Amino acid sequence: MSISHLYGLLGYPLGHSFSKKYFTEKFVKLGLSESHCYEQFEIPQIEDFLTLTLAKKDILKGLNVTIPYKQQVMPLLDEIDPAAAKIGAVNTIKIYPDGKTKGFNTDYWGFRQTIESWDALAQFKSKKGVVLGQGGAAKAIIAALEDLGMEICKVSRTPEKGQISYESLANIMDEVGLIVNTTPLGMYPKIESFPPLDYSLLRGQHFLYDIVYNPLRTAFLEKGLAQGVGGIYEGLEMLHGQADKAWEIWNS
Repeated sequence: MSISHLYGLLGYPLGHSFSKKYFTEKFVKLGLSESHCYEQFEIPQIEDFLTLTLAKKDILKGLNVTIPYKQQVMPLLDEIDPAAAKIGAVNTIKIYPDGKTKGFNTDYWGFRQTIESWDALAQFKSKKGVVLGQGGAAKAIIAALEDLGMEICKVSRTPEKGQISYESLANIMDEVGLIVNTTPLGMYPKIESFPPLDYSLLRGQHFLYDIVYNPLRTAFLEKGLAQGVGGIYEGLEMLHGQADKAWEIWNS
């Protein structure tokens, strides 16, 4: 077997990722497993990205990017897609034959297609959307929700301008319809953790979406169900959507 097309996931740590399994299975289905391979590149600092691309320059065709590098990688790329630049985060990198790199954001498309296909959209679209966490994935999700016409409330443990604290969120829960967790809280192996909001305030008008996909049913979602929320959405479909969009970009 001679690998001519190498892809991979850039991040630290990577024990939680399903990407390698997903793309490896995709290559088998497409009859590409002899020439295509997907690996995990767990790098402790973003500067190692340049070392990686140089070492694998003959076969490396594309990368996915996850925590904590969706923003840190941007200054190291040759070009940024305008949509990704507007969002302020990159989760997909295309590597051209001449070694040039271009960053894209497929989190936006993965999230937006799941929200638009959710039959609960009509119930929460006119209310405020709350985004927990303010990392790279949050930026894409905020952009998608704003493009759908929703008013967004940004929540952070250390709020900056235009953001509020978890404590302050309690004051506007009557106005809220959708709550999206973009933090890693609840991700394997720390599955007992969850965002620190007041769950006693949740009721039928609230819908919870968690982008964490391992485990599928997070503590955040379980606590919402226990309070009788209107519905929940697990993160695996968003992963599939953004991964398929990345594959499309790598092959365009």
